Amino acid sequence: MNRSDSSSHDVLREEILADAMRQAERTVRKAEREAKALVAKATDDSVQERHSKLAVAEATAARQRTLTLATVPIEIGRSRATRVEQQLLTLREQVRGQLAARRGGETADTLVRLAAEAVTRMEGDAFVLELSPPDLQDFGASLAAAVQARTGRPQVTLIVSDVPAKIGGGVIVRDPQGRQVWDNSLGARLDRLWPLLRNKIAEHLGRDTRAEPSGEES
Repeated sequence: MNRSDSSSHDVLREEILADAMRQAERTVRKAEREAKALVAKATDDSVQERHSKLAVAEATAARQRTLTLATVPIEIGRSRATRVEQQLLTLREQVRGQLAARRGGETADTLVRLAAEAVTRMEGDAFVLELSPPDLQDFGASLAAAVQARTGRPQVTLIVSDVPAKIGGGVIVRDPQGRQVWDNSLGARLDRLWPLLRNKIAEHLGRDTRAEPSGEES
């Protein structure tokens, strides 16, 4: 091979190497661009994901705040109802205690009215009246005739038991066999009338609690 041929081969080899280097550089630059694009996309996706999560969290917090505010009137009403109920129970026990501690003192007309009410609502024509110890002592001798006159049933036989009843006041009416018993003692009447009394007292207490100041400075 002469010198001119060798030179031609060297030039060709250099050109091929140079072309290969240019292609390699283009490939590298393309890969770098693609890599940067992927990184940018990943960053954008991460930011968008964070924004999305933040938006969801804010919406959830807003809903929770709305629900919490909606329950405030309910909780206030429940707290007021609980307080009123406690006051009612306390009042009922106080009244019950006062009735249990009574030592009679009923008027004759009160006992006659309570006994007549029971007799007119019971079946039969013979009844036994039971009184508290003080009422038995004060009215035992005259009560039967007075009750008979009040009921307008002269055929009814009424007997006042000589055994005092364990009640604070009022009267218990029963038939001689004990099959019917009408407890018109004051404690029993409190129990029967309590639902009506409770509603009326609760309305009054409810108005009082609603009128109470909140304690906040205006």
